Amino acid sequence: MLYIGIALGTSACKFLLMDETGDIKNIVSRDYPLSFPKPGWSEQDPAAWVRAVEEGIPALLDGFDVAQVAGIGAGGQMHGLVVLDAEERVIRPAILWNDGRTAEEVDDLNGTVGWERLSAATANIAFAGFTAPKLLWMKKHEPQLFARIAKIMLPKDYINYVLTGVHCTEPSDAAGTLLYDVEHGCWSEEMLRIVGVRAEQMPRLFASYAPVGTVLPEMAERLGIRPDTIVAAGAGDNAAAAVGTGTVGEGACNISIGTSGTIFITSEKFGVDPHNALHAFAHADGNYHLMGVMLSAASCNQWLMDKVLGAEDYAAEQEGIAEERLGRNPVFFLPYLMGERSPINDTDARAAFIGMSLDTERRDLVQALFEGVAFGMRDSLEVARQLGIRIERSKICGGGAKSPLWRKIFANVMNVKLDILASEQGPGMGGAMLAMVACGVYPSVADAAAALVRVVETVEPEPALAARYEERYQKYRLLYPALKAVFPKLH
Repeated sequence: MLYIGIALGTSACKFLLMDETGDIKNIVSRDYPLSFPKPGWSEQDPAAWVRAVEEGIPALLDGFDVAQVAGIGAGGQMHGLVVLDAEERVIRPAILWNDGRTAEEVDDLNGTVGWERLSAATANIAFAGFTAPKLLWMKKHEPQLFARIAKIMLPKDYINYVLTGVHCTEPSDAAGTLLYDVEHGCWSEEMLRIVGVRAEQMPRLFASYAPVGTVLPEMAERLGIRPDTIVAAGAGDNAAAAVGTGTVGEGACNISIGTSGTIFITSEKFGVDPHNALHAFAHADGNYHLMGVMLSAASCNQWLMDKVLGAEDYAAEQEGIAEERLGRNPVFFLPYLMGERSPINDTDARAAFIGMSLDTERRDLVQALFEGVAFGMRDSLEVARQLGIRIERSKICGGGAKSPLWRKIFANVMNVKLDILASEQGPGMGGAMLAMVACGVYPSVADAAAALVRVVETVEPEPALAARYEERYQKYRLLYPALKAVFPKLH
């Protein structure tokens, strides 16, 4: 049988077709636009996601026996606010994960409501990208639209709703709303009261690997699949990517260098970072994870290549960075192009190159950017280490991880072994694996991961280079505290 994995990203939706042995039969992608109506805002029309699905799935299945398609699972961009009225119409464009308009609401939640109260109710504090602050922003700035809300959902859940007619979500995505009680696995009554929404407006909760329903007949006809095709609840993109890399169970780690950057550490026991520098979320395998999130990771490189250097060949820009230059670059880069989440939670922070001189070359900037993203990710790793968590190896995935140079830098900055996978398809592969569990092909997510995920190479840190990067990292750590008071004055 065949299984479809959907990766609902920020700029494109990727579709993957896989059989139960893990053999990937086909991959297609459909792009869609982002909207930035005001500085710091980031929105998207959910209709664009539906169009991508209606175009992408038939293209994915072209030439295949559609009768063999048994299940669909999606991994999607987290935190985005999708709101429908009583007539099932989308009320306004979705406010996305990287939208920064909610600074006042975040300050009010963290300051007035308080970190301790938020953490007790949800295991997390407020961040600008989370869903609850977006609802508070709507309540204040768009009260007439807020009053029309009948259904609240997240981006991939809107796709599931269109496919099945079921208003659903699951723990890994719900955990990023600041409306979900991670420890007890339910919507937080206290947070619903604080935000001013009702329980009946919230989606029904399913396990990530559970079937939520089957495809509606009219959608099945449109997509060219059987109406009895099972749709799994799916997962938030980071949890889905972790499933796809086999990062499940106890003490596993995955580093993702995508548009954003994440470090994802799994646990079979619920636990919270007492300083809330890391997110304490539910995992798609039924357990938990701690996660550090950088808002700009591989997107930093895209910005430098496209907007600054005007470079079309990204790989060519890395060729001049010889191995002897690693750990010796005098230039530093702070990767805060869109503010930052973990571990500093500062919407005012901005990117900066520091340490340039008349000797600075183009390749120094590229290298500094690669190193700065790795240093920024290490900030979150250090929080985990302070909690007593020992990470000696990690999977690595995402577009940035395709660069051998970036992998080498990460291995030595982090001083951990990095496992490269035979097939790294991120949230799409994880979504297809969750669909397999929903269809009964594997009894658990862990069983699916053990059967389907294979490591083909390991990048090991080199003691001398890791020592040089340790020295550079300690200098990097001085930069943000020195500039923190300056950033708000730049706006």
